[in-house]
Amino acid sequence: MSEQGQAGERVPVGPRGTGVAMVERPAAMVTGWLGVALLLACVAGMVLAAVDGAGAWGVIPYLVFFLGASGLVIVAPGQSRVMQFFGSYVGTVRRPGLWWTWPLTVRRAVSVRVRNFETARLKVNDAEGNPVEIAAIVVWQVADTAKAVFAVDHYPGFVSAQSESALRHVANGHPYDDPQGGGTSLRGSTDVVADQLARELSERVSLAGVEIVEVRISHLAFAPEIAQAMLRRQQASAVVAARSRIVEGAVGMVEMALERLTEQGVVQLDEERTAAMVSNLMVVLCGDQPPAPVVNAGTLYS
Repeated sequence: MSEQGQAGERVPVGPRGTGVAMVERPAAMVTGWLGVALLLACVAGMVLAAVDGAGAWGVIPYLVFFLGASGLVIVAPGQSRVMQFFGSYVGTVRRPGLWWTWPLTVRRAVSVRVRNFETARLKVNDAEGNPVEIAAIVVWQVADTAKAVFAVDHYPGFVSAQSESALRHVANGHPYDDPQGGGTSLRGSTDVVADQLARELSERVSLAGVEIVEVRISHLAFAPEIAQAMLRRQQASAVVAARSRIVEGAVGMVEMALERLTEQGVVQLDEERTAAMVSNLMVVLCGDQPPAPVVNAGTLYS
C-alpha cells in the first residue's frame, strides 16, 4: 500500500524515486513542406555538384539531404510521435499532418485514440464471502504520452493488470445482493460500483499517463459451485417478501371489512364469531389456491 503525499499524490512504498518524473511537452517543429523544399534544393545541389565536379564540397548536399529527410515525420489523426534525441526526450508531435522537426531522432508511435477492453472473468469473494464471477469493460485513453512511454514498461499491459486488481478490490467491498435494500450491492447498485471502480482505477493508472473514460460491469454471477444454493436462497427470500406483502394487505382488508360491517350495522358479531370471521378471511386472502365456497344452510351458530 502507499501513503498519500502532501499534495494528494500517491507516494510509492520503498525506495524513493520509483516513478519517472516526466511530463509531456510539444516538440519544436515547422511545417513539413519547408523540409520538402529543402530536400528539393539539395537534389538540385547534387545534380550541379555532379555536373561541375565540385569535389569534396559536393558531399554537402548529400549530408544536408540526409539530415533534412530524417527530420520529416508524418502523423495520422489519433496518433502521436514521442521523440528522443540521443536518449533525451525532446517532445511529442500530436498534430496530424506532415512536419519537420529534430533530425536524427528516435520516434515512437503512441495512439491517443479511445480504447476499450474487457477484463477476464475473475472469481472473487464478495463482502459476505460468497464466491462470484465478475468482469468489466474499461474505456481508456492515453493523456500523457511521455509518461505512457517512459514511466512504465508496457502501458497497455499495465492498464490491464491494474484493472483486474481494482476490480477485485471493489468487488470484495460489496455484497452480491442486498435483499433489505439499505446499502449498495454488486447486483443492485451497478452504477455506484462502476463509478467507484472508475475512480480507483484512475488513481492506479495515473502514473502511466492514462485517463479512464468509463468502466462498466459486463458480467456478474455466482460461482458455479454455489449457484444452485444461492438461487434457492434468492427464491426463498422472494417468497418471504411476497408473503409479507400479502399478509400486510390481508390484514388491512380484514380491518376495513370489520369497520364497514360495524359502521353500517349489517351484522352483530360476538368476539368468538369475529375471530372466526377474521380467520376465514385471512385464509381466503392469503391462500395459494382459490377457496372452495361452503353454504351454511343453518343458523349462524350451527
